[in-house]
Amino acid sequence: MVDAAMMNTPQMTRTETLLRLDNPVRPYAWGSTTHIPELLGRDTDGRPAAELWLGAHPGAPSRVPAPDGGSHALGDLVRHDPEALLGARVADRFGPRLPYLLKVLAAEQSLSLQVHPRPHLARAGYQRERRAGLAADDHRRSFHDEHHKPEMIVALSAFEALAGFRSPRSVRALLDGLTGRLVDRVRAELERRPSAAGLRAATEVLVDARSSATRATDVAQAVASVAARHAAATSPGTARADATVLLLARQHPGDPGALVSLLLHRVTLEPGEAMFVPAGEVHAYLSGLGVEVMASSDNVLRAGLTAKHVDTAALLECASFAPRPPARPEVSVSGGESVVTTYRAPVEEFALTFADVVPGEPVALAPDGPRVVLVLDGEARLLTSTGDVVLRRGESCFVPHAAGSVTVDGAAHLVCAWTP
Repeated sequence: MVDAAMMNTPQMTRTETLLRLDNPVRPYAWGSTTHIPELLGRDTDGRPAAELWLGAHPGAPSRVPAPDGGSHALGDLVRHDPEALLGARVADRFGPRLPYLLKVLAAEQSLSLQVHPRPHLARAGYQRERRAGLAADDHRRSFHDEHHKPEMIVALSAFEALAGFRSPRSVRALLDGLTGRLVDRVRAELERRPSAAGLRAATEVLVDARSSATRATDVAQAVASVAARHAAATSPGTARADATVLLLARQHPGDPGALVSLLLHRVTLEPGEAMFVPAGEVHAYLSGLGVEVMASSDNVLRAGLTAKHVDTAALLECASFAPRPPARPEVSVSGGESVVTTYRAPVEEFALTFADVVPGEPVALAPDGPRVVLVLDGEARLLTSTGDVVLRRGESCFVPHAAGSVTVDGAAHLVCAWTP
């Protein structure tokens, strides 16, 4: 590996150095207390560890250790020498920024019901809030940057989620037999407009219930009706949807977001299966362990299952209500004893390659651009024309464009994020 002293000055980032990463863990309340500490070889302390971030997002950047005991934020190194770290192809397309963020996500409970804006809406929303004088840390702020945020999740364990609107006909069937003011209003909207417009109106009814003077009573009536139907077990076709409502109502008492789940597809991903969430798609991750990659953005518009700010107007502007099943990325598999699986979504910023490497049969990673490699199990040796680095379970590195092609040998299960 190239001497780390070369990283002491920004101009020395134009090297073929493989950069070890020190990555932050985000302690969100919904996180697992065990999965990420076990990956990193750390003792569990009973506190949630929700997300491991690997990238250059300014909110929590990975850091590159320096020989003097300090460290450099990865984003600073990228900005100092984007051509060496990103390559001209990526820098010309996205500017001097790493265009993706890689995460390990470990959910013990549900995340918020949310949507991410499409590019033009992200730009417009960010500029609108900037002109309104909202500070970057203002809790009312919905748009933190000008970028969209499509994302892809690959399951490492059984992974549960909500994503994509059901058809109006399917939702109306799920509402049969349920009672209460909120249910009646949702049903009326779908009967009046059995279309995407009706789904939009039904969602608005439920999201607006958060600010209703009768919220507690209305949500309680609807949840009680779902509980009664589930207990009676007379409608097997609704059992999973009912169980989802009751699970979310226990985790988020009084939150009408639990009822929004009736409008969405419930998804189970088995290990190795993946889901793509385009910008504009309402979704929520419920539980499980997975590797997630996304366009590097912090724009999250919440619809429920949260105590954070819910911006109904921005949500309705940015969400797509077209009924459709959850999207799956393209998956290709290659190799022999060493198996390489690549996941490609219809976006420019990112792709993921997983490799199960066996000794004596090295595999090649993406040949250029910025690459982030994380070892999920075992031990891997990354080799370039100028050096190598050994990574063990939970360890990671950034591979600059200037490092050129990289091969991996050893006995390991790893993931590599890259820009197509």
